[in-house]
Amino acid sequence: MSLSNRFREVCLVILILICVLAYGIYWAFFDVQRIKGQELLGSYLSPGQTYEVTTYLNNGGATVDYAVLGVVTNQESRISKNIYWQYHCQTATVEWLDDRTVKINDIVLDVEKDTYDYRRE
Repeated sequence: MSLSNRFREVCLVILILICVLAYGIYWAFFDVQRIKGQELLGSYLSPGQTYEVTTYLNNGGATVDYAVLGVVTNQESRISKNIYWQYHCQTATVEWLDDRTVKINDIVLDVEKDTYDYRRE
């Protein structure tokens, strides 16, 4: 094996390791879907009863403030996903604007495609 082929293999392995590490960091620290709700604040059905938004208050412990998590559940498929994550917040005001659009603490979200995460502001 020539030196240039060996160099390419080493570079490829290093690149793959960097990509795996970067994805692992994103998954562990920035993926809103990993967050689990703690204390139930309320549940709100959409006007057509297709979706339900459930809000939770999450206590970060002694050194971190409270945060609110909003989880939408499709009533037919029972599939849930996190759509709202707000830090320095202890309440959730939820208002459905139509069957797919919800306003949580003045943040308007399409439940099928939008996600709000305060860390991405």
